[in-house]
Amino acid sequence: MKFGIVVFPGSNCERDSFDAAVRALNEEAVYLWHQDTDLQGVDAVILPGGFSYGDYLRSGALARFSPMLNSVRTFAEQGRPVLGICNGFQVLTESHLLPGALTRNTSLQFLCRQVALTVENTKTLYTHQYTQGQTITLPIAHAEGNYFAQPDTIKQLEDNHQVVFRYAEDVNGSINRIAGICNKAGNVLGMMPHPERNLWKQTQWTGEGRPLFDSLYTSILKTLASV
Repeated sequence: MKFGIVVFPGSNCERDSFDAAVRALNEEAVYLWHQDTDLQGVDAVILPGGFSYGDYLRSGALARFSPMLNSVRTFAEQGRPVLGICNGFQVLTESHLLPGALTRNTSLQFLCRQVALTVENTKTLYTHQYTQGQTITLPIAHAEGNYFAQPDTIKQLEDNHQVVFRYAEDVNGSINRIAGICNKAGNVLGMMPHPERNLWKQTQWTGEGRPLFDSLYTSILKTLASV
């Protein structure tokens, strides 16, 4: 199994995502440079956190035009798993692989702290090893994490159970306290909190972000076994 981690100028969480694949899951991972187009036969793509292209214009707005994103878009349209974390979530919305937009936090401040989340949907590639309604704690580190979409889009997300994670309390002004969503097919997940930064607990890989990567791992195994 191979994970691909897209690296943009300004990415700063690619190593954490690499460790999630290589050290926690004991699988292979490769870095995918933004100017390349070859996905190198990966089974899943991770768009990590950071400040792609320095967040010029707005977060994720320039990254959507990178050659690698064309390959990622095709990969996603084939039903393959794509995970966007923090800046990666912003890139996914700017690329229209997920609906809505991430705007400035209502506090107009950069937020960096632990937050409580509720797992809203455990029937995805990424969450089936959590329990429905489970409360977990993950770190956030963002200035533009305030999720916004038009009312009809929000209704569709809620009706289709595409809201995967929800803040336990208002953190940044996100509508309906939305912290993470998936596309209708369920193979593309974007989330502002960082599961890759909560993998280690008391000398073991048992942090509350670990079940997300374990879920993705077993989902890929199931797919590979059926080929």
